[in-house]
Amino acid sequence: MTKEQKKYNSELNRLRIVVEHVNRRLKIFKILSDRYRNRHRRFGLRSNLIAGIYNHELTL
Repeated sequence: MTKEQKKYNSELNRLRIVVEHVNRRLKIFKILSDRYRNRHRRFGLRSNLIAGIYNHELTL
């Protein structure tokens, strides 16, 4: 691998780790970790509420 490719992979891995950590934190909520069995119309609202709770925790 060239130095540019190694640098790119390093930056990509750094970003990937952040995304995986967020996914792990969101999957703590059962609604996002299991199959959703309620009305699909409300799924967007509920997932936005969970994301809002997570974002609020980040600011504390």
